[in-house]
Amino acid sequence: MTFDPVALVTAFGLIFLAELPDKTMFASLAMGTRMRPLYVWFGTSTAFLVHVTLAVGAGSLLGLLPALAVKLVSAALFAFGAVVLLRGSGGDEDEAAGRTVTGFWPVCTTAFMAVFISEWGDLTQITTANLAATHGWLPTAIGSAAALMSVSALALLAGRFIAKKVPLKTVQRIGGLCMAGLAAWTLAEAFTG
Repeated sequence: MTFDPVALVTAFGLIFLAELPDKTMFASLAMGTRMRPLYVWFGTSTAFLVHVTLAVGAGSLLGLLPALAVKLVSAALFAFGAVVLLRGSGGDEDEAAGRTVTGFWPVCTTAFMAVFISEWGDLTQITTANLAATHGWLPTAIGSAAALMSVSALALLAGRFIAKKVPLKTVQRIGGLCMAGLAAWTLAEAFTG
């Protein structure tokens, strides 16, 4: 088997563009305003690596997962995130800052679970599986993982910038509303196909 750099670039480009407007990018942005961005990035990146591995290794089996159950769990997690963010926006900034999730493992685990569950059967995972079947697993895996991790990093950088320019209460409210919107969007996807 030869390594095809065109397949790597193709995978990176397709997955990067598909993930930019995706709910995971917005979830990363919201988490980055409340938690240490590097820890969030480690969590999201680990989840993306697991998903890329699964997509490349067993892409054809992903379609057998119960899509409705995955969507409902994902919607519930987004709704939980919305409640946490919106509840945190009621107090003063010092009080809200005290409720921020801290520590490497709690932040990394939270980010990992949010992405791991919400990405099941996602367009980027399906695209990765299709590209692996037609363009080779290694360049597809590298390109897809790099694209997903890049989008997450971009969202986290934007989240940190926004947090420095906008009051924490406003960021939390906007993040909570975005998470609530993502929960509603995911529920709509679950019931409309």
